[in-house]
Amino acid sequence: MKKILDIFEKTNKTRMKKKAKKIIADYREKNSLVLAELVSLGINVEIKHLPVADFIIQDTAIERKTISDFISSMINKRLLRQLEELKQFPKPLLIIEGREYQEIYNDEKEGINGNAIRGFLLHISLEQKIPIIFTKNEEDTAIFISLIAKKQEKNHQAIRAKKKSRNKKEQLQFLLEGFPGIGPSTAKKLLKEYKTLKAIINTPLEDLQKLIGKKADIFKLIEQNY
Repeated sequence: MKKILDIFEKTNKTRMKKKAKKIIADYREKNSLVLAELVSLGINVEIKHLPVADFIIQDTAIERKTISDFISSMINKRLLRQLEELKQFPKPLLIIEGREYQEIYNDEKEGINGNAIRGFLLHISLEQKIPIIFTKNEEDTAIFISLIAKKQEKNHQAIRAKKKSRNKKEQLQFLLEGFPGIGPSTAKKLLKEYKTLKAIINTPLEDLQKLIGKKADIFKLIEQNY
């Protein structure tokens, strides 16, 4: 009888522990080692399709990036949009994972200057006002997330987030930024000059080069066959 009582007592304690600390993870994280580590730490993880963030813990929204993903999303400007959406939550947080595997300021593959990365990190911290945590690996990331979950146990505020809708100007700029090498400032310069995407596409390459230099060469793709 004593063994049976011990089994039930242990099971009840485990259930109470899991119920106390719960996080929501985006479905794209279901095969990640971070999720496995969280479960091993006794965290109750619910997997959902999240329109914003990779992990949500009450009023905290966490965007998790490996160093490689951080650099690539910095280049294509995807991270800026993700962080803007993250700020719908009272406590946005960016986790950059992988210090144990890769040096963030020395990415020879992408050829990114270290100061450009430092400047981008400063922009996130000072302008976007989003805290950044650097973690060694997946296990370290899971430990940080579990500690946040423990601190958020008493906070039951429900937050619903959705993709921010863009106005017409933002949509035009977003489409134009899809061309490699065309950043926000270049896209704005083109739209202010030519007003519409159709006018930009129909403008002779020489005229575009006068306005934005060699970046205009990317528009040669418009006339290329698939």
